[in-house]
Amino acid sequence: MPAPLPTITPDQLCVGLYVHLDLSWWEHDFAFSNFKIKDEAQIRALRALNLKQLRYDPARSDCPPPSLVDSITAPPVEEPPIDPQSQARQERVEKLRHLRSRLAEVDRRFIEASQRIKMLNQTLRSRPEDAMRQAGVIVGEMVETLLGAPGVVLHGITGKAAEDSYFHALNVTVLSLLLGRQLGLDSEACHSLGLGALLHDIGKLEVPSKVLLKPAPLSRPEQQLLQMHTDFGLRMGQKLMLDDEVLRIIHEHHEHCDGSGYPRGLREAAIGRLSRLVAITNHFDGLCNPLDPRQALSPHEALALMFKQQREYFDEVALKAFVRVMGIYPPGSLVQLEDERYALVLGMNPTQALKPTLILYDADIPKQEALIVDLAQEPKLAIARSLRPSQLPLEVLEYLSPRRNLSYHIEPNHKPA
Repeated sequence: MPAPLPTITPDQLCVGLYVHLDLSWWEHDFAFSNFKIKDEAQIRALRALNLKQLRYDPARSDCPPPSLVDSITAPPVEEPPIDPQSQARQERVEKLRHLRSRLAEVDRRFIEASQRIKMLNQTLRSRPEDAMRQAGVIVGEMVETLLGAPGVVLHGITGKAAEDSYFHALNVTVLSLLLGRQLGLDSEACHSLGLGALLHDIGKLEVPSKVLLKPAPLSRPEQQLLQMHTDFGLRMGQKLMLDDEVLRIIHEHHEHCDGSGYPRGLREAAIGRLSRLVAITNHFDGLCNPLDPRQALSPHEALALMFKQQREYFDEVALKAFVRVMGIYPPGSLVQLEDERYALVLGMNPTQALKPTLILYDADIPKQEALIVDLAQEPKLAIARSLRPSQLPLEVLEYLSPRRNLSYHIEPNHKPA
């Protein structure tokens, strides 16, 4: 008579044991009542049977079961008290990981949008109907994001995300829609505003690239030819059968409220309401992203110049609203904190203008792991002043890497802490 099989507890089950179930076939879901355990799923299913013990066959098993000593829960070991500094460090690491993830998603959205705009420009001549359909989709998605998410955050695009992209049209579109929302425009008006902003420079397709890309000051005839892009754009827009308000933006985005703009020298009342908004965002982006990067202003300087010295060019109500949209320290600004550390502004929230998101300079932390701080979550930190690149030590400037071309995009559905 064979010797009885030894028994084990469910806690001793392991892969490779050959077990016998002393149950009827309808009391379990296994194909057989005796079998060799092949994976963790079978172990979980066996334990779910709530048996006090099971028999196993040592001769047909690949290994012995763990001893009861190993399987019995060891008495809890008293953990040393958590070091407050270590805990704070861990919390900062988690915040940083979450913030980097958010910013990476904004960069991804920016790249996707700029590539779509590039494709749109390439098909504008050959397949104009397809191009206009695509433009409508792009703007529609932006309008839906902006009007459907009160917590939208404006971000500056860093790294290489904005290289070789159609960043000017995208910048002007994003900033115009944010300004339109700030002024309370409805969905239909925002769509016209966004489409006009996206297509405001289509007339430049008719201007020779040697004029468009010439870094030196243009001659008088070259300047006149460049300014004709507004008339060229109007004609192109009429052929595409664009709405009147979109056509006005294309034709009037260089008009100034004091009559000093072009092509017709219109004054404020004669300039379309949406055209006046794009005139602001287009001018701002031109100051921050000129052809000659040596002439570029920081976003903070550009806003200050427009508000203090060029105010007569722009609709006063819209200009003040634009300052609120961009914040005191717009994305892309170089700043110094009250503790004298240097930082680059990455993103801002219209509800907390003095609490943007920053990249901090720290010589002890590698550049690729630079600390990103959301001032809204750091009540002890505050910005003291805005700086020009020339005011920063070279090693700080190289670390923070303010972009030659400053680009903007939006992060939907962000709820500030």
